[in-house]
Amino acid sequence: MTAELEPNWVESYRRAQQVREQAVAGLLRKENVVGVGVGMRLRQGRRTKEVVLVVMVDRKVPLTDLRPADVIPSAIDGVPVDVQETGEFSIHT
Repeated sequence: MTAELEPNWVESYRRAQQVREQAVAGLLRKENVVGVGVGMRLRQGRRTKEVVLVVMVDRKVPLTDLRPADVIPSAIDGVPVDVQETGEFSIHT
């Protein structure tokens, strides 16, 4: 089941797309990051109404195990960031 979208979701989505384009290369250089997109925040396995920059990671690790350069910020240029564990992507033929 999906949550209703926030009232200004179109503007939020466009802003998040702009930030994604500017930040994607830097985020992909960080440890465990396998993808970057725009989507809805997940909380306890459920989608919320909040549009966020989604940073997909192979696996979540404690902050204490990351080098400072590999820490993913909670927001980038005012757009909230949601780190989602996806595992590695692979091509199936």
